Amino acid sequence: MLFPEKLNEFRIFANDKPDLLGVSDIELPELNAMTETINGGGIFGEYESPNFGHLESMQLKINWRAITSELIDFYKPDGIKVDCRMANQHFNTKTRKHELTPSRVLVLGSVTKNALGKVEKGSPYDGSSEIEIHYLKLEDKGKVLFEYDRHNYIYKVDGIDYGARLRESLGL
Repeated sequence: MLFPEKLNEFRIFANDKPDLLGVSDIELPELNAMTETINGGGIFGEYESPNFGHLESMQLKINWRAITSELIDFYKPDGIKVDCRMANQHFNTKTRKHELTPSRVLVLGSVTKNALGKVEKGSPYDGSSEIEIHYLKLEDKGKVLFEYDRHNYIYKVDGIDYGARLRESLGL
């Protein structure tokens, strides 16, 4: 049995270029359903009803140590592809050894914010970039766990495309 311990290491690639160095960390998005409050006759109180398949705005935030030429794609008004590759560390309770397994977060979107940070002698800039997510895919050990494409009505979880019913209803 693999007991999950921590993230051992990660690398980030933007627009299929060599990996970005100087990244201190990334903040992954929240997956929040768009909701509407339902109340009225026949309901004892009220509840939040998710709008099937619709998610609120999502952002990926990348925190930087330094401003480098590797960040040039984050300043362009074009779309951006960010590929986050991670090595998760597990402890194998049977063999009593540590093992690594790959995970991936793939994002397609638009850069909406670039904070250049603070200039102070002997310190990192602590800058950041935020990407509005249009497409998101989460993988673990090569298996797609979640895929969301807001422009193409795709909402897949564990291989089941919950967006298919919506596309069919819309004649797509």
